[in-house]
Amino acid sequence: MGRDREGPDDRDVIARLRRSLEVLGLTHTSSRLDEYLAWATREQPPPSALLVRVFEEQASLRLERRIERRIERAGLPSLKTLEAFDWDFQTGLHRGTMQELGALHWVDRAEDLLLTGKSGTGKSHLLMAYAMRACQRGLSTRYARCVDLLEDLHAGLADGTYPQRLKAWCAPSLLIIDDVGLGQVRSREGEPTAAHTLYNVIDRRHTRSSTALSSNIKLSAWGKYLGDSALAVAILDRLAMRAVRVDIDGPSYRQHVAHERARTQGVASTADDQDPIA
Repeated sequence: MGRDREGPDDRDVIARLRRSLEVLGLTHTSSRLDEYLAWATREQPPPSALLVRVFEEQASLRLERRIERRIERAGLPSLKTLEAFDWDFQTGLHRGTMQELGALHWVDRAEDLLLTGKSGTGKSHLLMAYAMRACQRGLSTRYARCVDLLEDLHAGLADGTYPQRLKAWCAPSLLIIDDVGLGQVRSREGEPTAAHTLYNVIDRRHTRSSTALSSNIKLSAWGKYLGDSALAVAILDRLAMRAVRVDIDGPSYRQHVAHERARTQGVASTADDQDPIA
């Protein structure tokens, strides 16, 4: 490598090296091979330093792609981070506590998380941020709104795939069930209630893996919403045993944004007269 010009032997070695990289699937390294060789010729690093540079870049790229695939499989509707959360606006929320939850030690312990509070207080943002952290840590993660999870499982009753679908929802290390209480749940004669369906998910995951939920209705209203008070109590009983509970008592960020937009546009805001969007 110390020579300024390549001879026939050098070209043969480089061709063999490229073939080996292609066989190994190291496409990034192959595409940058000329750069690596030029750097090695110019800087004359120890062989170990050259290897570290080559393989660290390839490993970093592969890890980044794995994270991207996990995020895609998680089904997140948008990508949120703890760093982007407006802590100054939601002053009633203890920043240190929420950032500590972002370390995901509760997931390591197979504990659960329950965020409650009125619409627009940042529950979904926080859950999606924790899901992002889990994907970055290499944990299998899946996100769904409660109504969508229930709808998927009810569809399994119709086409005979319920056991497989239930197994899939119970498999991730972290399952996010967002917006319990928002949207109309299915209620048809001859079919299990929404409470029965959700209970099956929570019960199978209980003490085995972590489930994080958010709700914009009071816990006492879960029975009416899910269609079975006794099973709703059973769900909450399991969550109470191993869940971290955080109630966010603060203003709606969406209404704040609506007010600010109306103010800058010089028109009156109607946000207070409208139902908040979850």
